[in-house]
Amino acid sequence: MFRQTAIALLLAAPFASVALAQSVGTEVQRDVNQESRIEQGLKSGQLSTGEAAKLERGEARIDRMEKSALKDGNVSQQEATRIQRAQNAESGKIDQLKHNDVAGNPNSASSQRMQADVQRNINQQSRIEQGVQNGSLSNKEASNLERGQARVNRTEARAGADGHVGANEQLVSNIRKTDRAKKSFVKSTTTVKLRFTPVTNEKTVCRAY
Repeated sequence: MFRQTAIALLLAAPFASVALAQSVGTEVQRDVNQESRIEQGLKSGQLSTGEAAKLERGEARIDRMEKSALKDGNVSQQEATRIQRAQNAESGKIDQLKHNDVAGNPNSASSQRMQADVQRNINQQSRIEQGVQNGSLSNKEASNLERGQARVNRTEARAGADGHVGANEQLVSNIRKTDRAKKSFVKSTTTVKLRFTPVTNEKTVCRAY
């Protein structure tokens, strides 16, 4: 009986891992979809810079929730439900702000800057989602990246809170995004090789190359 149970658990483990990756990937894919809708709203004039900033604050909150859920390497059903509830609320807010009486100017310098910022959010979240799905990113690594993405979204929310994004404000946001992009690339593509070098005092030194 014990042997049969053990075999069943071993057979089920790979499927559980795949299911977990798909679940995490689905949540991050929704982040991509939400950001895409914000970008479309800015480009169409349905969203002003200030409205997009409000939505980015909501995206930051969702990213923080994902970071917390993924930090132990697993996402419980309760955590997944909370994230989905927050994403549903954000989705409703996007619809509400896109169909109110406030209109944006997609050709203004401020809107153009916010559009560029949101497009980079889409790219970053897409890379995280792909890394989770293909196994090049662990859930813990995805957690760290979502924490960084939350910071970026908060920066954008603060920058556009007054309805205007200045060149200096966009520069700060881009610096943070570039830093997160580098970390994402390194985590998903780099294999660290260790070489042990003996030194004169007969201790062994471990160096990463």
